[in-house]
Amino acid sequence: METKLTEINLKTSLIVVMILSISLGILVILWENLGMGTTSMPLWVKWVILLFLFAFAIGIIGPLSGVGGGVIFVGLGMAVLPFHVDFMRGAGLVAALTTSLNSAPYFTKKGLANMRVVAPLVAVSTVFSVFGGVVGLWVSNAFPEGSYYVKISLGVVLLILLAALARSKNVEYPQVKKNDKLAELLEIRGMWYEPTLNKLVDYKATNLPLAMIAFSGVGFIAGMFGLGAGWANVPILNLIMGIPLKVSVATSMLILAINDSASLWVYVSHGAVLPIIIVPVIMGIGVGSRIGSRLAARTRPKIIKRIVIALIALSGVVNIIQGLVGMGVLNL
Repeated sequence: METKLTEINLKTSLIVVMILSISLGILVILWENLGMGTTSMPLWVKWVILLFLFAFAIGIIGPLSGVGGGVIFVGLGMAVLPFHVDFMRGAGLVAALTTSLNSAPYFTKKGLANMRVVAPLVAVSTVFSVFGGVVGLWVSNAFPEGSYYVKISLGVVLLILLAALARSKNVEYPQVKKNDKLAELLEIRGMWYEPTLNKLVDYKATNLPLAMIAFSGVGFIAGMFGLGAGWANVPILNLIMGIPLKVSVATSMLILAINDSASLWVYVSHGAVLPIIIVPVIMGIGVGSRIGSRLAARTRPKIIKRIVIALIALSGVVNIIQGLVGMGVLNL
């Protein structure tokens, strides 16, 4: 009974924090218009505070849902924030990169992130992530309605992502039945000490060619929309390659750190990464993720994940509608 009450209190606290963050953001933006102050606050200061609160709420939700902050930030941000799509995608890559850089060194030190797995997958995904970033910026700037094309494409990708999330089932210790010659040639295997089992767990990978093809597509999508790719990396590593779930998560963080760094430079070189946007985003996600990671250990992520899936569905639909309205297809 006490455990249930604690869980209810944690969920209530989370909802209160989210509501307060959104309410404070709106209050800051409307401060002058409501006449609630004798001094004038610059508009850019209001937006910095709002971005911090927005990223702070997403930072809390990310660890609880397991979906990742980059997907929520870009999907929901492009639907509700007035910034250009290029700036939002650049900020999304920064958000995903911040998360991966915070966790990748720890996972590598613990021996969970496997460099033998990372090397061949990053070789293809990095190239396609850079290509995706170039194509995404070209589409949004080369055509008069390019930003609306990007919004519609993002909405479709988010809805496809929802279908994948709904069907995905992670396997903690998958059994590899069929050996892969290429993976064997590259000696893609590993071992780590699992404290919950009190023993060393060894594993090997399979289906490396299929995984490389999948990672090339994921890298392109991640670079084009600034989503990061943790939502796809883990299922590919876990379900296709047969790598244990804990190793898949750790290796995914290391892959993200390399991929997002490469594709981010495309946005930096085109001036699509603004410090006034990314600094409050980094700070908000950094603080929020610390709170979210602690809440994740004491509550059920499945409930929060359903809420996040609903938010992503809403974001996908809103982005599609905004794109169609901008192109003149819909009149609302």
